[in-house]
Amino acid sequence: MTLLKRALTFITLCSVMSSTDVFAVKPYSPSEGIPERVLILSGDSTTPGAAEHIAVLYSREGLSFNDPGAPRFLFFDRQGKVALGIGGYVKASAMYDFNGAIAGNGFTTFDIPVPRDPGQRNRFGADASHSTIFLKLVTRPTKLGRITVYLQTNFTGDNGGYGLQLKQAYVSLGNVTAGLAHSVFSDPESQAPTIDTEGPSGQVDKRNIMFKYAVKLGKGFSVGASLEVPTAGYQLTASERAIDQRCPDIPAYIQYAWGKNDSHVRLSGIFRRMSYRDLVEEENRFESGWGVQFSTIANIIGGLDFFGHYVYGKGIATYINDLSDGDYNLIPSTTDGRLTAPAIGGLTAGLSWQVNPKVMVSADYSNSRLYDCDRLGGDTYRYAQYVSANVYYNITDDFKVGAEYLFGTRKDYNGEHNKANRFEAMLQYSF
Repeated sequence: MTLLKRALTFITLCSVMSSTDVFAVKPYSPSEGIPERVLILSGDSTTPGAAEHIAVLYSREGLSFNDPGAPRFLFFDRQGKVALGIGGYVKASAMYDFNGAIAGNGFTTFDIPVPRDPGQRNRFGADASHSTIFLKLVTRPTKLGRITVYLQTNFTGDNGGYGLQLKQAYVSLGNVTAGLAHSVFSDPESQAPTIDTEGPSGQVDKRNIMFKYAVKLGKGFSVGASLEVPTAGYQLTASERAIDQRCPDIPAYIQYAWGKNDSHVRLSGIFRRMSYRDLVEEENRFESGWGVQFSTIANIIGGLDFFGHYVYGKGIATYINDLSDGDYNLIPSTTDGRLTAPAIGGLTAGLSWQVNPKVMVSADYSNSRLYDCDRLGGDTYRYAQYVSANVYYNITDDFKVGAEYLFGTRKDYNGEHNKANRFEAMLQYSF
C-alpha cells in the first residue's frame, strides 16, 4: 500500500466514525459579549473596552496549531485599560513505534537509525512535558498602538527532561515586537496540525530572539521584517573553529489574505552572514546563507483547507525541522580552512477537514533534502520523508482527544535507508 493510500484510508475511517448530531461552537465575536467559558477573577467585564480586550486575547494571529488558544482566566483593571489572560493546556500523549522505531517522543525522521538497527524495531513511550501555560496582557491603544505582552512556557526542559522551558516571551507596541517569538521566516498559521510535537520534516519552525516590524497595508496585504539572533552549527575539520556570530539573521515576508483572513499566501525570505575561524590562514571568515519560502493555507470549500510550504536555500539548516540539530549550516569546502553553505530543500503539503464542530481530520506529506554533502561521508543524511494522518474529537469545547498514524523514512548518501512507523494518541484539556 502506498503512502498516499495509507493516509486516505485513515481519513476515510475517521470520517465514518464522526457524528453530525452535535452542537455548534461559534467563534467569539465582541458583539456577543463575554464567552461562556471565561472565568473573570478580577474586575468588571462591563467596563468600556472589555470586549475589545477579549477580542485581542482570543486572536490566534501568528500562532501555530499547537500553540495554546484563548485564555480561560481573565483579570480586568478598574478603569478597563488593561486585561490579563491566563491559560494553557495539559496534554498527555502515548506512542508506540513498530516496524522501525525512533529514540525519542518527537517523530524526528533525522533520528531514524541508518542502517537498520535490529534491536530498535519497537518502542513504547509517553509524554506530558508539552503541557503549556501562558500569560497574555493587552492594553487600550496608545498613541503608538496597543501594548501586548505574551509569555509561554512548557515543561520539556533543556535536555529532554521535565523542567520549565521558555517557548515565547515578547512585548509588542503597535507594529513593533521585541523578544522571543516565531521567526519571521516561518509561517505558523499555515503549519500542519499534528499530535506529534516535532512536526513535518521539511517544515520551517523556529523561534528566535528578535526585533520585528510588521504592518498591514490594507486590501489583505501585510509585510514584516526583523533582526534575529542567529544560531548556526557547523561540520568542522581540524582547519576551522566555530566562533561567536556577529551578524543578525534578516528575514522578511509579504502576505496576502482573503476571506475572513483565514486564508493567505506568503512569500518569505532570509539572509544570513555566518562567521567562523580559518585556522590555516589564521583569520575570521564569513559565509553567506539565504533562503526563500512560499507558504499558504487556503479554504477550498466548507471546512476543507489546504496547507503547504516549499522552502529552498543555502545555509538554513537551523530553520528546517529535520535538520535543525544536524549542524549542516556550513560544511567543509575543497579548500582547507574554508567552509561553504550547502543547499537545502523542504516541502510540506496536506489537507485538514473540519467534518463538524466536534471532529477534525487531517493528513500531510513532507520531505527534506540536504544537497552538496557527499564529501562528508556515505553515512551523511541526504533525504527524509514524513507522513501523518490524524483525527481530533472535541468532547467539550476545552477537552479533546486525538489519534495519529506517522510514517517516516531516512536515506543517506551511501544509499542506506530505514523507516519507522508510529501510532500516537493524546488527551488535551485547555484552560
